[in-house]
Amino acid sequence: MAEALRVGIAGLGTVGASVARVLRDKAAELTRQCGRDIVVTAVSARDPKRDRGVDLGAAKWFDDPVKLAQTADIDVFIELIGGDEGPARQAVKAALEAGRHVVTANKALLAKHGVALAEIAEKKGVLLNYEAAVAGGIPVIKTMRESMAGNAVTRVFGILNGTCNYILTRMEAEGISFDACLKDAQRLGYAEADPTFDIEGHDTAHKLSILTSLAFGTRIAANDIYMEGISNITQADIRAAADLGYRIKLLGVAQRTESGIEQRVHPTMVPTASVIAQVHGVINAVAIETDILGELLLSGPGAGGNATASAVIGDIADIAKSRPGFQHAPVFGWPAKELEPYKKAQMRSHAGGYFIRLTVHDRTGVFAAIAKRMADNDISLESIVQQAAGPQTQAQKTVILVTHETTEAAVRKAVDGITKDGHLTDKAQVIRIERAE
Repeated sequence: MAEALRVGIAGLGTVGASVARVLRDKAAELTRQCGRDIVVTAVSARDPKRDRGVDLGAAKWFDDPVKLAQTADIDVFIELIGGDEGPARQAVKAALEAGRHVVTANKALLAKHGVALAEIAEKKGVLLNYEAAVAGGIPVIKTMRESMAGNAVTRVFGILNGTCNYILTRMEAEGISFDACLKDAQRLGYAEADPTFDIEGHDTAHKLSILTSLAFGTRIAANDIYMEGISNITQADIRAAADLGYRIKLLGVAQRTESGIEQRVHPTMVPTASVIAQVHGVINAVAIETDILGELLLSGPGAGGNATASAVIGDIADIAKSRPGFQHAPVFGWPAKELEPYKKAQMRSHAGGYFIRLTVHDRTGVFAAIAKRMADNDISLESIVQQAAGPQTQAQKTVILVTHETTEAAVRKAVDGITKDGHLTDKAQVIRIERAE
């Protein structure tokens, strides 16, 4: 049997403690599967006295994760600290430069510094594995990096944030407001005390930027993503979507267009009968469209200690199975130095169907004026519905428009015109309608 694989874990929060526990509890099975023992020989965290539910007494303690990363006592450095700068970045960089394999769950770090870190890993001939950084326990990174040779990806999209999916699922199922759902999500531990990173789309954007690089062989461009969150979604939108045969999901979408790569994160209406519309609660899902395979949908737990730990353990096991001299797959599917510069597609040229909800003054001529603004911008309407805004607002009406395929620019221009005409009593709501099988 090969020598034991020595692992150092930096960060012993929920995920780090779960990883240590699984490595202990499943030791015999992992040894049989990998052909060698996997042993935690070093750890680092803020509080050495905290009870984490697993005995780490045999592991050497490091107050400084960078020192742990550089020690000769480990073969693999596990980064579970979090953050795109500071100790996380310094420690991962130090480990790679010291010739240690690295496993990380840190999407923010990869979104900002992934290409630079990949260049170091490939130069040193070590692995940088990050399955846990995107969609939790779903093996989407391994699938895209290793299992789709010869396939040209045309589009990748999915539900990449469990907090947002939980909120939208409950809003639809129980008819309660966004704010009420958010408070419950925080109480249950699905959302942070400051939920901005999740609900405004930043978390999804970081994950999408990594998938985009894998899909299209481009350098990571997390700052070039069109982004909208879900905080402005109301029960009126949820009900209107259901009436029209749609369900609202926060999607991250990346696709190749004639003008470049389009990356966008925003609330989206998907047909109720589509597979992705059936993904509820904190579950994540990623759809990959290719020229050979067609569409592949991967779905499963997207967050939480066990799901994330499972992905980390899988990455460790891959390293344990590898042997000296074996040629590792490039970190992002292509050698880091060969990743193409990212060329951003113009979002305003995005074509598709749109849902538009307008709350307008209930007076003569408004309906006709709206229709004229649509016609002036060559927008063809699939349906238009007028309804009372509510018993306490007799002077208002709600107008729901669903367009045939048109451009973002045309929709925005038409809505701007309606706003300038003085017909609206509230800000217009525009939600894209996504093609989803």
